[in-house]
Amino acid sequence: MSEAIRKVNIIGHLNPDTDSICAAISYAYLKNQIDDPIYEARRAGSLNRETAFVLNHFGFEEPPLITTVTPQIKDAEIQTQPKIDAHMSLYSAWQLMQDIKLDTLCVTDEKNDLTGLIAVKDIANANMSLSEPNLLSKACTSYANIVSTLNGTMTLGNPNDTVKDGNIRIGTSAAALSEIVSSGDIVVVAGNHENQTVAVEHGASCLIVSCDANVSQDVITLAKARDCAIISTPRDTFEVARLLIMSMPVRKKMLTEGILKFSVNTAIDDARKAMANSRHRFFPIINENGTFAGLISGPSLLKVRKKHVILVDHNERTQAVDGLEQAEIMEIVDHHRIGSIETTNPIIFRNVPVGCTCTIIFGLYHEYGVKIPKNIAGLMLSAILSDTLAFRSPTCTERDVIAGKKLAEICGEDIDTYSEAMFDAGADLSGRTAEEVFHGDYKVFSRGGVKFGVGQGSFMTESSRKAAEKLVGPFLETAAKTEELPLVFYMFTDVKSQTTEMLYYGANAESVLERAFDTKIKDGIATLPGVVSRKKQVVPSLMATLQTLAEEDN
Repeated sequence: MSEAIRKVNIIGHLNPDTDSICAAISYAYLKNQIDDPIYEARRAGSLNRETAFVLNHFGFEEPPLITTVTPQIKDAEIQTQPKIDAHMSLYSAWQLMQDIKLDTLCVTDEKNDLTGLIAVKDIANANMSLSEPNLLSKACTSYANIVSTLNGTMTLGNPNDTVKDGNIRIGTSAAALSEIVSSGDIVVVAGNHENQTVAVEHGASCLIVSCDANVSQDVITLAKARDCAIISTPRDTFEVARLLIMSMPVRKKMLTEGILKFSVNTAIDDARKAMANSRHRFFPIINENGTFAGLISGPSLLKVRKKHVILVDHNERTQAVDGLEQAEIMEIVDHHRIGSIETTNPIIFRNVPVGCTCTIIFGLYHEYGVKIPKNIAGLMLSAILSDTLAFRSPTCTERDVIAGKKLAEICGEDIDTYSEAMFDAGADLSGRTAEEVFHGDYKVFSRGGVKFGVGQGSFMTESSRKAAEKLVGPFLETAAKTEELPLVFYMFTDVKSQTTEMLYYGANAESVLERAFDTKIKDGIATLPGVVSRKKQVVPSLMATLQTLAEEDN
């Protein structure tokens, strides 16, 4: 695939929320209207119920999952080869190796599934099998393979028939042939009429006549009566004797067990480690559908194309998919503080202090003069309502309100009715585990030596909020230990009253909350009136408090 048409993955943050998913889909649509490359939205985790409701409501499938952007085999140069099947002769396989400068060929069936591997050393070993004169019969070699290998013609017989039994015999004299030829043997003779006749009379199944020597009609008639095939070849007797073994099919000598192969999705680093323990030079590559894709060698892994990515709704390393340092970041579109991601080249970085990434993308549609489809408008509206708590969050700006109202007009939704249905869907706990609810909207933040996680759920009723607190509260300890975080907080936000009840876990977490928000904690819950924004109200206060405490300890 050329660099000009390579896919560009548009990805939101880990544990994606509605803005993260809707921004990826909406921006991918916009980019595909104004640019040549193929832009595709991806998700960096499972969807929460609010986002699933949004996608279903506006008729979208969830974007494909992406967990890493480390280079994969498909980002390297995969070498293709002409198709060969198990019935091809060793000689034809060897000739093909010379033509395409490969010492290994992959054997496939009619469905292009990999069935075996043949290397030049396998052909060399077969060529040295001088002590097995019955190899052609053991391999059920077709006469077509013999004709092709010897560059001959089939004077008598069916090329599709196979050698069923017998040994290879070389004719020197009639007397010698009468001693060594048995029923079913393949006999190589020159133009001596007597030798030809004796070979057929003693039961030869195939007569190979070298040097394009004459075969008289009486020999042909006798051979036909005895069911003996006749092949004529311009090669001399020495060449015929040397090449006959090479007419056996590759299936007889190909490797079928223990083949080291890789998927197109195998990480380059994993492939390098596996190759280091192998004596082979080339390795089969398998497509995602299980079919054969081509071959790759160790040196090919040194020329790897980086994956192209656009990040939306985040710009911190701890919130991004794995392998970002090995990818080519093309753009970032975000509304959060500038974080820890670095790039090797200058990029387009849209970072605007608004309440939602989709508000920025709404402006880009107008900037590029692209009409917003009804379903895309619905996604962007949903993201804005989610991130701004239906315009109630302190992060909400006039731009968010204007964008939201215009998008509602395009998609035909009533903002109050739709937002309540969306938040109710997100608050539904039926059949959900504490882990699922916790990771529905959860991010890790770090700066210097300070690191902590903050999750948030938005609720329209007190009963749904209390049910979530009861489910998620005991899980915070598990989450902190699993992710190796010293502190974990979770915001249970009441959308209508604009109040957050904060649960927490970690050393000194209670005193940190009391100091950060100038409050007193009661019964293990920090009640924070007017606090609804993780980005603007919670994370900055926690970060400042933790950094101050760290300085005091020093």
